[in-house]
Amino acid sequence: MHRHLSAALLCTLGIFAAPTAQAGLFDKNPDQVAQEAVAKNLRAVTLWVEASWGFRNQGAANNLSRAHQSFTTRGYNVVSVEPYIENGDLQGFFVTYQKP
Repeated sequence: MHRHLSAALLCTLGIFAAPTAQAGLFDKNPDQVAQEAVAKNLRAVTLWVEASWGFRNQGAANNLSRAHQSFTTRGYNVVSVEPYIENGDLQGFFVTYQKP
């Protein structure tokens, strides 16, 4: 229950706190999001990393690793990784990165 509330809160805060900066970030790959974050000089970014169907365990880990690589090479640190589980199934993660 706590995880659902955390994910919902992150999503809500992202929508209301910075609608312009967050618009369109959920349908792009992490490298595109990281490039845009640098171009817009964003101090923090939250994005959605989807769990891969059929490869849920390793696919999710690979997707997170690619996202982390995209952001760390641009000077961002991982702040939080919040899983989103729906009906007992892992759907993906809300991942927040921040520049020190």
